[in-house]
Amino acid sequence: MENKMDNQTVTMAHGAGGKQTSELIDKVFAAHFANPDLTADDAAVLTPPVGKMAVSTDGFIVSPAFFPGGNIGKLSICGTVNDLACMGAKPLYLTCAFVIEEGFPMEKLEEIAAAMEKTAKEAGVRIVSGDTKVAGKGQVDGVFITTTGMGQIEDGVKVGGELAQPGDAIIVTGDVGRHGCTILLAREDFGIEADVTSDCAPLWHTVEEVINATHDLHVIRDATRGGVGTVLYEIAGQSNVGIRLNAEKVPVAPEVKGVCGMLGLEPLYLACEGRMVIMAPKAEAEKIVEVLHKCPYSQNAAIIGEVTAEQPGKVVMTTEIGTQALLPQPGGELLPRIC
Repeated sequence: MENKMDNQTVTMAHGAGGKQTSELIDKVFAAHFANPDLTADDAAVLTPPVGKMAVSTDGFIVSPAFFPGGNIGKLSICGTVNDLACMGAKPLYLTCAFVIEEGFPMEKLEEIAAAMEKTAKEAGVRIVSGDTKVAGKGQVDGVFITTTGMGQIEDGVKVGGELAQPGDAIIVTGDVGRHGCTILLAREDFGIEADVTSDCAPLWHTVEEVINATHDLHVIRDATRGGVGTVLYEIAGQSNVGIRLNAEKVPVAPEVKGVCGMLGLEPLYLACEGRMVIMAPKAEAEKIVEVLHKCPYSQNAAIIGEVTAEQPGKVVMTTEIGTQALLPQPGGELLPRIC
């Protein structure tokens, strides 16, 4: 697509509401987000879903905005689509709000919009409305994006962090910690070179396949900020249950394990952007994992532990040498901070 805005940067005039604002919206956003529900009016008029609806909002301020495996645009779609999917909801509509720093390259902004277009198409969700603001130099770190998503909850599906039950199997849909490790290395603070790519991915179709295989699901949660370890502590608290993990069963890519070893980090506490924790009765677990192995973003899915009635609110891990250790409860500043 020919774009006359190449080699330009975003100026304060692009946020003033006049001609330049219209140019920015038309040539960057509308050009990539075009669909029958995208509105030029003050609000989109939509057909509501049948039955129950899930709604989620998330803000994205990742630094750097471009990283191996994605950028802030792809992330802004995946994050909200995945939050809806965790409630068993098929994503239907998204709105997005941009806050752009004066001087941000127009070429980079279009790259972000193109990633959003591609990811939304893959997820089957329509961007229907948005907002654009320009902040002065130094007021924003490049670009911030907030997305709100609406989805239709599938019939017969009821999941939530308070529904975990003793005897449930704990499944993770792939190797953990890759996004957090990628962001850490992309900042170049440590001078470590490792071939690590973010797991950032839209997961609705993965969840859909699991739902099609069984409705006997208790918890689905995406392990974003704080990683799998933080999510497990959250669920243990919500459901008042204990969590027992087997360290040997937790999938970690060798390159992530190597970086974590050098820096003294625990992969379970590093962010994922394409991984979910699923809790379901043990009788369903092998079937769920078999389904996950056939999906593109969950080929390393594994059963990593079980829910117990003992030690409610705690996460205990059986180590590789057979001893049991209490996984430290997350607190303070989680590193690397991803948002």
